[in-house]
Amino acid sequence: MVGSGFAGFECARLLRKVLDRYGSDATVTMVSPVDYLLYTPLLPEVASGAIDPRFATVPLLDLLPGVRMVRSYVESVDLAAGRLLCRDQENGGHELGWDRLILTPGSITRLFDIPGLAEHARGFKSTAQALYLRDHILEQFELARIDDDPARAVARRTIVVVGSSYSGTELIAQLCAMTAAAARVFDFQPGEANLILVEHSGRMMPELGPKLAARAEQVLRRRGVQIRVGVTLAEVAHDHVVLTDGERIGTYTVAWVAGVVAHPLIASLGLPVERGRLKVDEELRVPGTAGVFAAGDAAAVPDNGTPSKIAPPTAQHAIRQGRVLANNVAASLGYGRSRKYRHRDLGTVVDLGPGFAVANPLNVHLSGFAAKVVTRAYHLYAIPRNSNRWAVAVGYLTGVLFPRTLVSIGLGQASLAGFSISEEFKAETDRARDERMVADDLLYRDAAQTPTAVGDHLTLRD
Repeated sequence: MVGSGFAGFECARLLRKVLDRYGSDATVTMVSPVDYLLYTPLLPEVASGAIDPRFATVPLLDLLPGVRMVRSYVESVDLAAGRLLCRDQENGGHELGWDRLILTPGSITRLFDIPGLAEHARGFKSTAQALYLRDHILEQFELARIDDDPARAVARRTIVVVGSSYSGTELIAQLCAMTAAAARVFDFQPGEANLILVEHSGRMMPELGPKLAARAEQVLRRRGVQIRVGVTLAEVAHDHVVLTDGERIGTYTVAWVAGVVAHPLIASLGLPVERGRLKVDEELRVPGTAGVFAAGDAAAVPDNGTPSKIAPPTAQHAIRQGRVLANNVAASLGYGRSRKYRHRDLGTVVDLGPGFAVANPLNVHLSGFAAKVVTRAYHLYAIPRNSNRWAVAVGYLTGVLFPRTLVSIGLGQASLAGFSISEEFKAETDRARDERMVADDLLYRDAAQTPTAVGDHLTLRD
């Protein structure tokens, strides 16, 4: 199994149980560059200092007993020989064989050929990126306080978030709350900070529906967020951005949350893809291969049996696909029967900061405090570990009772927060490995700019 995101985690967890129930001695091996499941819906709260990053990460070894963990990055797949070539944290290469291959490598941030984007903007798919963003913003607030150039001080207090997907909208809402708290600490008026949400389509959150999207926009505008629709970035520099309508905005902080594409490993397989994602059938098998399955962000899964429509890469789909995947892999080994992937949408929740959210559970439209309760209850239910649930619940309670803690803890290094397919290994400094990271970055940019990329708003929940 390649990857430890929502689909891979859920598949490994259930597959091991099914095999044990049938008394199988099959070995389940998970290959991942990290040893945790990242609960990505909490990243906006990690970035704003509302939730400790440890609480958004679930240790795999605790929750996957009986699953062999191999902490490595999969470099290539030899389908004919049934072998994986892997690379560990110290750049050591090794091979793994398989009888069944499960591909759930997830996605990477989608980039465009915008001058300065890769150099000066930051993505939002990892704890490193979330921590860097928080530290960087607080450092800019501190620098603005002592800067004797008024225009530069304004730019330091300006935050630009590109992409009004679920994650982009939640991120700017949480940063708005953090900025309000920071105004008291760093001695500026809340109105002196500029939070700007840039969305290239005609309105915010087109995937949410007009009623709830309009409500979310109303709340953000009331809290001082400036929303630019119908434009995107034309240029990014270290101290400003230029929008496609020609507007120049002074800023030292740009968060790029404008969509995802399948992991570059998928393109290297030489198998049919759709919008950059690996084609699979309704049973999550890869056509034309023997014993290869795929799910999650990296797979083009038919949505409810409609061949022309594929399931969006969200956590809700990934988790359910993981369950079907476990069942069908076991069935391919002679344990049980295969079934097709069918999905009933449970709705969407969008956290908009203190006291407010929008949600449509089972197509019931909610906003305000009721939606906030539903949103937080859903997250507490969905986090797959009791101690994490309790820790997040305590974090929620602490946020209500006490002021937000605002410290730059120095864990978010810029070198770890850049766009990369293997950022988990960048802490090491060995020259050979650094050279390999350069090659990885080039591969990343190639894949992230592919014209077959996943749509802009199918973002981040896996």
